[in-house]
Amino acid sequence: MTRPDREPVILRGISSRAWEHPADRGALVALRELRGFDVIVRKLASLMSERQLRLQFLGGAIRVDRHQYASVYQSYLKVAATLDVTELPELYVSRNPDLGGLTIGIDRPIVSITSGSVQMLDEEELRFLLAHELGHAVSGHALYRTMLKWVLMLTSGLSWLPVGSVGLRVIAAALMEWQRKSELTADRAGLLAVQDPAVATRLLARIAGGGDLSQIDIAAFLQQAKDYESGGDLRDSFLKLMMLESLSHDVPVERAAALHHWVNDGEYQAILGGDFPMRSDDDSVSISAEAKAAARHYKEAFNRSSDPLASMVRRLRDKVAPGSSPE
Repeated sequence: MTRPDREPVILRGISSRAWEHPADRGALVALRELRGFDVIVRKLASLMSERQLRLQFLGGAIRVDRHQYASVYQSYLKVAATLDVTELPELYVSRNPDLGGLTIGIDRPIVSITSGSVQMLDEEELRFLLAHELGHAVSGHALYRTMLKWVLMLTSGLSWLPVGSVGLRVIAAALMEWQRKSELTADRAGLLAVQDPAVATRLLARIAGGGDLSQIDIAAFLQQAKDYESGGDLRDSFLKLMMLESLSHDVPVERAAALHHWVNDGEYQAILGGDFPMRSDDDSVSISAEAKAAARHYKEAFNRSSDPLASMVRRLRDKVAPGSSPE
């Protein structure tokens, strides 16, 4: 599963579909089916200014190139080469002591990572973060992330008009759900770039517990994911659902567990072996097939979940339809 001290496999011609999580693609399909979503897209697109976004970063952050943050730039070029990305979004380092990054924009995405990430992450972890953000850009997430930012601003501004802002709140909730799933996509892109699951897990542990890993046990961190999912009772299940509603990212232990599940399923290793969809075939992809794939994913995830609520629902299902088995 790991590739220590070896040059990464170059994934020539790879389509972003190779790393896109089915729940991400399914959420986008569902989002587009929302009543009025196309109207919201057009209205917000007319309000947003690509030039304004770029000027904000150009004037308030450091543009990364061979002259500024040169080592970060080299890492950026390396992950782009591994994922066979030739058109790179502009990259900036923004002053922020926390770990993290951002991909935003409409026609020309912009990638930004925090100064804290540059200071705290080792070279491999930094490459994972850069590839994570690049994965967002290549998968076309930048438009919807920009939309989410504007929808949340508009919703806040219209909070005094509860009736008038209901539609925006529905759109915002759908976008938040999509964004959580899109992070799983970007994590997969990051893993394909560094080609070492331990690197991805270390970064997620840093996000959960701060920059210092000297007192962190990675195996124990992964065990937390199992305890988080299966521990407690129905009250904990409902509390988790309520907590996630306001989060833009799934919690770090869940993201780590999702990545390890992807690795153990064999799909990750198959991609490194050359078995992946090609971008040259993207135009022939069926949207309905993507929706069905998302539905299968949710069904399989539900059937293997050890969450108390999911376990109770499965027991009720088996009592109502004894002998039934998952498709």
